Amino acid sequence: MTDAARTTATISRLGHQGDGVADGPLFAPRTLPGEIVSGIAEGSRLTQVRIETPSEHRVQPSCRHYKACGGCQLQHASDAFVAQWKTDVVRNALSAQGLETEFRHIQTSPPRSRRRATLAVRRTKKGAMAGFHGQASDVITEIPDCQLLEPDLLAAVPVAEALALAGASRKSPLAVTITLSEAGLDMLVRNGKPLDGPLRIELAQLAERHRIARLTWEDEPVAMEQPPVQPFGAAHVCPPPGAFLQATREGEAALLTAVLDITRGAKRIVDLFAGCGTFSLPLASVAEVHAVEGEREMVKALDAGWRKAKGLKKVTTEARDLFRNPLLPEDLNPFGAEFEAAVIDPPRAGAEAQVAQLVKARTPVIAYVSCNPVSFARDAKLLVEAGYELAWVQVVDQFRWSAHTELAAKFALKD
Repeated sequence: MTDAARTTATISRLGHQGDGVADGPLFAPRTLPGEIVSGIAEGSRLTQVRIETPSEHRVQPSCRHYKACGGCQLQHASDAFVAQWKTDVVRNALSAQGLETEFRHIQTSPPRSRRRATLAVRRTKKGAMAGFHGQASDVITEIPDCQLLEPDLLAAVPVAEALALAGASRKSPLAVTITLSEAGLDMLVRNGKPLDGPLRIELAQLAERHRIARLTWEDEPVAMEQPPVQPFGAAHVCPPPGAFLQATREGEAALLTAVLDITRGAKRIVDLFAGCGTFSLPLASVAEVHAVEGEREMVKALDAGWRKAKGLKKVTTEARDLFRNPLLPEDLNPFGAEFEAAVIDPPRAGAEAQVAQLVKARTPVIAYVSCNPVSFARDAKLLVEAGYELAWVQVVDQFRWSAHTELAAKFALKD
C-alpha cells in the first residue's frame, strides 16, 4: 500500500472513549491532541495509524502487551495528561449544563491495583489461553506481565485456564470474573458447558486443588471453601457472585473519604443504590443508616454483614427498584424525622427520578457518587435549579489507563 492511499489528519481532542478525534469527525485510537497522524480511513475510523508528529504528552507504554491488548486505552499518554483530561471530562459535562464548581485534586489508583477483572479464556489445541480481547477484536491477548491487575489476581490466570480445560467448548471462550477477597479467589464463570454431574465433580476438585474460596458456574454454586468476604468499615460482607464492587481498594477509599466528608455530622443517613454496603457500613460507625438497593441478594448480604459486626449504629435495609419506585418525600421524612443526608451512587443511567424526590423532600446534604459524568451533570442541574449548591467535585480515576471516569460531589441545600 502506498503512502498516497493514506489519509493525514491532525488530532484536535479526545473523545469519551479515549480515541483521538480529527475533523470529519475521524476517530483514531491511541492518539493525542495536537498530533499529526496518518492512516487508512474506513468510514469514521482511521486504521493502521502512524504517528507523524507526536505530542509532548506521548510516553512509552509501561506494559509490553499494550499494542495488542484492549484492556487499556491510554497508556501512551502521560499520567499528568490523563489526570487533566479526566478532570476536564467532568468539568466539560457540567459546563454543558451551565454549571461550574471547585475541583479537588484527582485521586488515581496506582499500577497493579485492580482487584477484579473478567478474563476471556479459550481452549486451544495445546491447552488453554486467558487474557483480554484486543481492541475491537475477538482475538485474546495473553497478559503474563499485565501492569493493571494486582499480583494475586494475575497469579490466578492459570486457574482460569484450568477452568476452561474442564468446562469450555471449543466454539466460544469463557468469561471468568475473578475477584480478590480476604479468603482468596472468588470466581464466577459464564458461557461454559452445561453443569452436569461429572462436570460438577471435576470443578469441585479443581476448586479444592487451587484453593478457590468460592466457585460459581453461571448461577450455580459449585464450591465454597470459605465465604469470600469483603471488608466495609468494621463489617465483613460476603457479596453474592458477580455483585458490584469498586475496582480498586484505593478507588473505594477515595470515594469513601469524600462521602464521609460530605455527610460529616449527620445522625441519620439514607444510602440509595447501596449495593452490598460500600458506604452504608462504614457510615454506620457514626450514624444510623437506611440502605436501599434494587438487588435483593445484595441487600441480604449487607444486612448479614451489619448483624455480625460489632460497634455499629443501626442499619436498616430495603430492596427497592429506585428507577421505577424511588423513595418519596414521605419515605425520606418518616414521621417528621428526616434524613439529614443522602448518599446516592446510581448506575451509568444516573438517578433522575430519585433526584426529583430528594428535591421535593429538601434533603439538606447529598453525596452524589457517579461513574458517568454526563448523567451526573444532568442530575446536578436538577439539584442546582432546585436550590442546591454544588460545593465541590472529587474526580477518582480507579480505572487507570482507561477512558472511564468516576467522581463524588457535594450538594448542600441553600438556606
